[in-house]
Amino acid sequence: MRRAWWAVAFVVLAGAGGVFYQSWIAPARSQGAPQGSRQGGAGVPVVVVAAEQRAVPVRIDTIGTVQTIAMVSIKSRIDGYIDTVLIHDGQYVKQGDVMFRLDARAATAQVLQAEAQLARDKAQLENAKRNVTRDTPLVGKDFMSKQQFETDQTTAQAFEASVAADQAVIENNKALQSYDTITAPIDGRVGMIAIKAGNSIKANDVPLATINQVKPIYIGFSLPQGELPALRAAMAAGKVSVSAKPAGDAGTPLTGMVTFFDNTVDTTSGTIAVRATFANDDERLWPGQFVNVSVTTRTDANAIVVPPSAIQIGQDGDYVFVVKPDNTAEIRPVTVSRTVDGASVVEKGLAAGEKVVVDGQMRLSNGARVDVRPAEAPKAAEPS
Repeated sequence: MRRAWWAVAFVVLAGAGGVFYQSWIAPARSQGAPQGSRQGGAGVPVVVVAAEQRAVPVRIDTIGTVQTIAMVSIKSRIDGYIDTVLIHDGQYVKQGDVMFRLDARAATAQVLQAEAQLARDKAQLENAKRNVTRDTPLVGKDFMSKQQFETDQTTAQAFEASVAADQAVIENNKALQSYDTITAPIDGRVGMIAIKAGNSIKANDVPLATINQVKPIYIGFSLPQGELPALRAAMAAGKVSVSAKPAGDAGTPLTGMVTFFDNTVDTTSGTIAVRATFANDDERLWPGQFVNVSVTTRTDANAIVVPPSAIQIGQDGDYVFVVKPDNTAEIRPVTVSRTVDGASVVEKGLAAGEKVVVDGQMRLSNGARVDVRPAEAPKAAEPS
């Protein structure tokens, strides 16, 4: 029925002081029921999909930061002069690679001096031993005083101690000489070289460079304390997989394993620190980088899933429109536990195979007749 309006009435009233006009519009009649909901009429066009039952992982999504397993500041262990720099900024080095060489002439001279002292003391030791050997039969026949014999023995023992001390000095000087060659203590990536060739340096002073281990590497993140029981149960059952994807990285997510969670919960935030280890062979993870992290604690084998577009939010919570066999819509309250990989997991309220509306809900009401339409195919991009 078409909307009917009352006629506009004008009343002209004459008065002593003049003429005034009054007008009004009578309220319209209430609109009839929509055409699509009339018995036997066309239904509301909607697009539906069937609720699906399949295995869905229980996954926790969060933000993490990439952390090095080891970071070493390269410092000189002796005072010296940088003679040669054998690396460049950002170079990848392996353990034992030579990075810096200091002027080694003074250390070499000290080694040679100690070796000469050792040779002299060895010669004197041999002479002292010969004296003791000659004196032994003489003191037995009283041809030599016992006091003189003991003095010769003491002299030989003193030279033995001198030889041992000389050998220790040589080992120490050789160790100091080895410090003139600075090598990489770990495999990793070198940062900026802080001090170049030609500079004098002091022992344990300013770092010459820094090495970060990047293969393997850590990702640290925090989880709410409520997720700790699920994480511990998953780790007790086996390895817990973690996927990570750096921001702006178009590649597939990287996979690692949880290797550590802290021994206490942070009382200020109610979270617990967790760390996962990644091989990082292609070096897509970089120290200090923020990454999207997903932790899979278990898998629901028989989860009911629907597209997120099917879920509607009302005053009493989430609901969906279920299309019954007679092509009428039914409002069905549901409990959604999570959304994983573009699918909403319905914990309560739906059964597998039931059809839910994913497009056209705005014109629907409980009991409305529907006209199921196929979903529109995505339009091909127009050539530029």
